[in-house]
Amino acid sequence: MNGIRSIFLIPNLTKKRAYETSVEVIGKLLELGIQVLMDCSLKRQYESQNEIFWGDTDNILRLCDMVLTIGGDGTIIHAARKAALLDKPILGINTGRLGFVAELEPNELDMLSRLADGDYSIEKRMMLKVTHRDKEFYAMNDAVISRGSLSRLIDIDISLAEDKGYICHYRADGLIVSTPTGSSAYSLAAGGPVVEPTMKCIVMTPVCSHSLFARPVVFSHHSQLALSAACDDNTKVYLTLDGVKTMIINRSDVIYVTSSQIETKLIKLKDKTFYKVLNDKFTEKGRQV
Repeated sequence: MNGIRSIFLIPNLTKKRAYETSVEVIGKLLELGIQVLMDCSLKRQYESQNEIFWGDTDNILRLCDMVLTIGGDGTIIHAARKAALLDKPILGINTGRLGFVAELEPNELDMLSRLADGDYSIEKRMMLKVTHRDKEFYAMNDAVISRGSLSRLIDIDISLAEDKGYICHYRADGLIVSTPTGSSAYSLAAGGPVVEPTMKCIVMTPVCSHSLFARPVVFSHHSQLALSAACDDNTKVYLTLDGVKTMIINRSDVIYVTSSQIETKLIKLKDKTFYKVLNDKFTEKGRQV
């Protein structure tokens, strides 16, 4: 791999230790001869850092070699969608909770030297393309259909697009359609399977389905799912992408979900397997409870 020469640094300053970690990261990157680029909206918080290149997010994304986030997995996922559109790799430093997607912890910053040396690898992760009312959206983790605040079940119909066949009906609190990366997030909490994140498939997991036989289903990444959902009364039904972008679903809406040709590229600095990370994170969480 070529050595990294410029990094777009995105700290989530709502996270504990994120600011202190970011200042340390800036110092290490500059020592390595790596240019640090940040959004100009953060200039006031980092006014003592004179060697930072300031600009707006879209321009910086085009200029940088990679993106580095400091925060939780949500910070990485939010940044990854924009980075993926411009084919920029991303690396996360965890100052959140579990940090499944993050590569480094704050006590591992010395490993950043591998970026300058080109001593890293790229791991590609599948993303979802979600089409709603002729608009296309992308998700790294999941697309979730859920009800509003009232306790009403949703009727959800799932078919293969282009009249390739009816699949099933759920009467449930919601439905999660996830990538392999997202299989260890909300889908796992709802009883879905853990899928090795470099695989290519689509995982569908109902949430509290009112049925004796409702089970998660795993589809080929070539599948295109057509989803429709409605409630018996005037309760609103929502589509949420990666826990961030939310839109209202009307009874007549059909939502199409398939794998995207755009992929997230995660920078890997360690030799840990996904299963090692999974065990370590859950063991660590158990100790903290």
